[in-house]
Parts: sequence; structure tokens; C-alpha cells
Amino acid sequence: MELLSLLLLLGVAIHWLNTQGQRQRTALLAEHLRPYQIEKHMAQLTEAYMRALGEPEAARQQQILQLQETAEQQLAEEFKALATDFGRLAAPQTRGFKIALPFIDQLSPKATFDMRRLLVVHAQGIGRAIALTPASAKERSFRIMAEMFLMQHSCHWFCKSRTIASARMLRQHQTSYEQALHAVSPETREAYLAVLAS
Repeated sequence: MELLSLLLLLGVAIHWLNTQGQRQRTALLAEHLRPYQIEKHMAQLTEAYMRALGEPEAARQQQILQLQETAEQQLAEEFKALATDFGRLAAPQTRGFKIALPFIDQLSPKATFDMRRLLVVHAQGIGRAIALTPASAKERSFRIMAEMFLMQHSCHWFCKSRTIASARMLRQHQTSYEQALHAVSPETREAYLAVLAS
């Protein structure tokens, strides 16, 4: 019985420490996101791309997409600025946990990832996707959405956990983590996986 009580107490302590760490990381990222309208641009672009992709007429589809050029440029510029701003922070507070255990960063740095580097990867990926002129507007729209969704997944993973981030993306965008990772550019995917492996 004492062992069961000890395990229960340990579980409660781990949960409490995890929650505290998640709050700190969420507050840190929110503070750096505050000056930007990244979420607003992402919501606008996602809605517009979905509307355009649902249009049967190519001319109407193109018209909707052309109206998004300003929001696309603003998203790319603001995300690049966010990555630069966040990159100025010290390493310990910018580490996300691959495994949701308190103090795992002190036991094994390999069990964490550097959110500063991940934001740079996403800034480059979003910028590249927006600058891309592929064979079809549909392909370009899908690529930009994949880059945005994977970036959003990284932010949720940093703040909470990979499991929660994947569940949110599936619920919000009907897109799995694997689908988003497969749909981003090969350059983004390679750089992203390299950050997670380091």
C-alpha cells in the first residue's frame, strides 16, 4: 500500500512540475508572439486557400489567391522577425521536451529540442513556400498550408507536448503530423528532422 501511495505522490509531483514548465514555455512564446499578427495571417490564409481550392472555376480560384499576396508577405516577414527575436534568448528556456518529463533537459539534452533553431527552419520554409512558383496554384497553396501547420505543431509541442500538438492539428485542420511533415518542402523536412535529432 505504501508503494502505491508513493507512486501516486510521484505521479502528482511529475504532473505538477510538467504543468509549471508548460505554463512557463507558453508564456515565453506568447510574449514573443504578441507584437505580431502571425495567427491572424495564418487563419486568413488557411480560410482563403480552402475557399479557393473548393472553387470549380480556375479564374475565380486565381482571383482569391491573388488577394492573399499581402497577407502571405506579411506572414513571411513577421515569422522571420519572430525567429530572429526568439533566437536572442538563452538556451535553457528555449528547450522543448521530446519526452514530457520534468528536468529531462538536465539528465539528457538529447531528450530536448532547440525551439530557436526550429523557428528558423519554419521561417525559411514558409518564406520558401510563399516565394515558390510551382506548376499549379493548388500545389503552392497546399505547400504553404503544410508549412504553417507544421510550424503551429512545433509551437504547440514546445508549449505542451508532441501528443497534444498532434491532436490539436488533427482536430483543427483534419491533418495528421505525418501528413504535414510529408507535405512540406524536402528542405524543410530535412532541416526540421535534423533539429529534432540533434
